[in-house]
Amino acid sequence: LALWGILMTSSICLRQTDLKALIAYSSVSHMGLVTAAIIVQTPWGLTGAMTLMIAHGLTSSALFTLANTNYERTHTRTLLLVRGLQLAFPLMSTWWLLTNLTNMAMPPTINLLGELFIISTLFNWSSPTIVITGIGTLITATYSLYMFLMTQRGSISTQFRLLPPTHTREHLALILHLLPLGLLIMKPALISGLFT
Repeated sequence: LALWGILMTSSICLRQTDLKALIAYSSVSHMGLVTAAIIVQTPWGLTGAMTLMIAHGLTSSALFTLANTNYERTHTRTLLLVRGLQLAFPLMSTWWLLTNLTNMAMPPTINLLGELFIISTLFNWSSPTIVITGIGTLITATYSLYMFLMTQRGSISTQFRLLPPTHTREHLALILHLLPLGLLIMKPALISGLFT
């Protein structure tokens, strides 16, 4: 049921037009992996669940922070209306790219470590689960790229030509989300050594 939930919520993400709803459903999808790992009750599964929960907590919070910075300037969360923000905020676009790559569990993020632990655990428990987790991972990559391209690429709307600039506090908040994700991969035992 947890794996089926991953497929359903990931598929819902592909149809979202509201940015915050997309991020919220993305979180539910990732927690499906955590739920499946906890249910299997193996040391690797619990380690992967703990790692992914901490990693996704930072990643999802960073995505919500980015969505809020967009909303404060454009006053809309509709993806079709907020295209091309890379032209207005190139540094914020870099944060969007890094956070979406982390959401996709690209190396060398701690998210990848957590997902590998969980996928290995599920495969050892029942080999057909590799198909479902593989499809879920593919859909996750698809909606993460969709979110990045819809918000950052394309031509900016004429109503958004004069947007207020980003603030240092917003960049600091994103550094405080992404820096721990980068540092934890140097010593993952800080969060994953609890059950090994």
